Amino acid sequence: MSLCVLAAGKMTVLAVSAFTLSWTHSVQQTEWRESWSVTPVGLHLTEAAVKGSGAGMEPGPDAILRNGWWSWSPRLPPQPSLSLAASGSTTGGWRLCTATGCITLGAVSGDDTRLSACERSAG
Repeated sequence: MSLCVLAAGKMTVLAVSAFTLSWTHSVQQTEWRESWSVTPVGLHLTEAAVKGSGAGMEPGPDAILRNGWWSWSPRLPPQPSLSLAASGSTTGGWRLCTATGCITLGAVSGDDTRLSACERSAG
């Protein structure tokens, strides 16, 4: 499996089985991150973490505080895709990191992105 990233009308294929998304909440200015795995049935959220809490930033009910981060494993079925809407209100957009490095997505308002699982030959 690979991760397909559709941004600015261009498809990019990343040969990865896992990735992390992180961003800064536009109101609370608190960092949030999620760990995802790429599976044949879709994208599976394996862990979420938030550095603090506030409106719209509540940790999950089974969250554990580790090194300043509230971390938990959300109970969400695999998702066929993720839509990342760029509001322009956050600082720096979305940060997508894999074992080989990081890229920034949606740094400018209107730079919407769609992530999905794809076959290695896609793109």
